[in-house]
Amino acid sequence: MKLYISPQSPFARKARVVARETGLAARIEEVVAAVSPVKANAEVSRANPLMKVPTLVLDDGSSLFDSPVICEYLDSLHAGRKLFPPAGESRWTALKLQALGDGILDAGILTRYETVLRPKELQWADWMKGQREKWHAGLDFLERNVATLAGEPTIGSITAGCVLGWLDFRYGDDDWRPSRPALARWYEAFSARESMRATAPVA
Repeated sequence: MKLYISPQSPFARKARVVARETGLAARIEEVVAAVSPVKANAEVSRANPLMKVPTLVLDDGSSLFDSPVICEYLDSLHAGRKLFPPAGESRWTALKLQALGDGILDAGILTRYETVLRPKELQWADWMKGQREKWHAGLDFLERNVATLAGEPTIGSITAGCVLGWLDFRYGDDDWRPSRPALARWYEAFSARESMRATAPVA
């Protein structure tokens, strides 16, 4: 299998962490692909019309996208403990946490696009403030519900870990830790996992 990634992408990191947690990393070739919302990548677009990473190309040449689909597919390929709980409250909790984390990332990435790609005179300050409020509210939710992140990893806790790592990477001046001490303690332990250390974002 071939996984198109960007080393900075938190969505690609989710898939990379899942590959390592499930013991599938050796079966996957990671291909770094330059993608941009304003410039197409022809190689990625052949596998994914949305031209985003991560994109997973299977051995038969077919492809899967985006990160929730890829992660659940990888979780279906191994016989060990599932990162997507199969049923019941634990499943819905994990999926909700994944959705929350993906939403935080959407808000953060849209804000980054506004500041990095849009000319300064066209940037919309109130819109960026609204996006930042969304991700702060999401982090507050994680702080109040940090107990749901405890225990063996699920897709929910993996997503949360990738979120916090990306915020440190891209918004290090917007320190989320002081007002969320329980979440900070959880992340300190979770980020020490080998799967997280091996996939930390790089400039």
